[in-house]
Amino acid sequence: METTKTVIKGGEWIIKEVNAEEIFIPEQFNEEQMMVRDMCTQFVDTEVLPVADRIDTLEPGLMPSLLEKAGALGLLGITVPEAYGGLGKDFVTSVIVAEYLGAGYSFSVANAAHSGIGTLPILYFGTEAQKLKYVTKLATGEYKGSYGLTEPNSGSDALSAKTSAKLSADEKHYIINGQKCWITNGGFADVYTVFAKIDGEQFTAFIIERGTEGFTQGPEEHKMGIKGSSTVQLYFQDCKVPVENILGEIGKGHIIAFNILNIGRLKLGSATIGGARRALSESVQYAKAREQFKLPIVKFGAIRHKLAEMAIRLWVGESALYRVSYNIDEQEQILLAAGKTLSESLLGAAEEYAIECAILKVYGSEVLDFVVDEGVQIHGGNGYSDEYAISKAYRDSRINRIYEGTNEINRLLTVDMVLKRAMKGKLDLMGPAMNVQKELMSIPEFGGGEDSPFAKEKEAIANFKKCILMVAGAAVQKLMMTLNKEQEILMNIADMSIITYHAESALLRLEKLTAMKGEAAVAVQADIVRTYIYDAADAINKAGKDAVNAFAEGDELRMMNIGLKRFTKVDAFNSKEARRRICAQLVADDGYKL
Repeated sequence: METTKTVIKGGEWIIKEVNAEEIFIPEQFNEEQMMVRDMCTQFVDTEVLPVADRIDTLEPGLMPSLLEKAGALGLLGITVPEAYGGLGKDFVTSVIVAEYLGAGYSFSVANAAHSGIGTLPILYFGTEAQKLKYVTKLATGEYKGSYGLTEPNSGSDALSAKTSAKLSADEKHYIINGQKCWITNGGFADVYTVFAKIDGEQFTAFIIERGTEGFTQGPEEHKMGIKGSSTVQLYFQDCKVPVENILGEIGKGHIIAFNILNIGRLKLGSATIGGARRALSESVQYAKAREQFKLPIVKFGAIRHKLAEMAIRLWVGESALYRVSYNIDEQEQILLAAGKTLSESLLGAAEEYAIECAILKVYGSEVLDFVVDEGVQIHGGNGYSDEYAISKAYRDSRINRIYEGTNEINRLLTVDMVLKRAMKGKLDLMGPAMNVQKELMSIPEFGGGEDSPFAKEKEAIANFKKCILMVAGAAVQKLMMTLNKEQEILMNIADMSIITYHAESALLRLEKLTAMKGEAAVAVQADIVRTYIYDAADAINKAGKDAVNAFAEGDELRMMNIGLKRFTKVDAFNSKEARRRICAQLVADDGYKL
């Protein structure tokens, strides 16, 4: 009798211990995945970077031609079924594509918009006729895709959109009126997924083709960064859209918008990791070549610290990225085996890990911002010059904390989704939270802990989770129905969760690597994990204190602050020397190759 494979559900990592054998790490890429990775790197190096300046001038036809070249290699339809012109590969492989094309500045934005929000809504929600008509050409790059959701007065609050649709008298068309803004690929796309409210109420998605009567676009926006990405406003004035171009169900447009966002957030997190890798490698190479006081600046402690910290955050982010990607892959297979369609399976899998997708988006976008900012600093005055790529990376990075849901929205969503799952009985938070309260009232145990590799690090992660449960549990009990108005407290809890999830992901990757290669071979990676956990303890303590100080008082406050101190206590650790060893490896590798 076969046993059904179970995987840890979204959000369960807060209350469960995860075994390293159960996760996937980049060092496990198979031969085909490594070929795809190298193909993407070569494409960026040979096709994108040599024309990066021309891309930034919005040279007519250049970006569409690059998308066509990527399409010819199969990179636009990596997970699209072969029946619709794609390669039909697994989800992890699609994440590899997003990550390694993420180093392509504005091209990576155009590619992500096309292959993500420009293609997936039709693939997952379209009729068979719609998929055959549009997806077959989107997957190859013959058609370019775009997506119109945001309006001048509705950004994060997407459902307040004003664009309207009304059925024509002959019932053959919907007449659409309204405006969309910040539309990526809007200046050259052939196919647009656009959201409007039928009769001002039923939020619905429509497929609209370029050239449709009543559909026009505005001029290109002048942006701070990603200058080569086409960004325009779309205008609909009595735009006639055939009734057969309704996408999905009438009144169910929010299902399309929000489900696609889960995948988009993860892919954005992936692209930011790819961009950070290139920026770090360029900074290492510059620091080796640049001399001051007759020494390469990489010899100076301040520069070593910066480069090492960039590598730490990048390696940790990479660890979490492929952990979640594989979780989604596994869940997709489980749903397929249960009889779900391909679309239902991937969307259901992404929804299961919506919490983790939001976490990755926040962490990845902030890591990229940190890496490019420190990269400019390492370049000094040259970093402010357009002659150096780091200045472009710096400008291009900033948008990532805004789109796919601002980082503030994603932080709030992270906690909101956890609490909603708990209220629905999908996630047992109250039992573990009560256990933490009982532990606080007991005398702490000293010594006699597990004596195994990484025992101290495992204990630290377990204690970080106790901090989350303690603070979140107390906030829910104290504030109840008003908690959703306490955004500062929610964001404190979100930060604790983001840090903890990434710390655990990094430790699990290290454990698995150690089993594969032995301790000596992964000494630098161990330095990365131990340094991150050492710093995470202070960050979690600070976020926790900020939260409890905002809603607790008296004995309750004193007890929780004692708990935070207990649960974030870690052994003394020489992080300076660890960072120096990490930097030495970067120098030896002439960039980030960890």
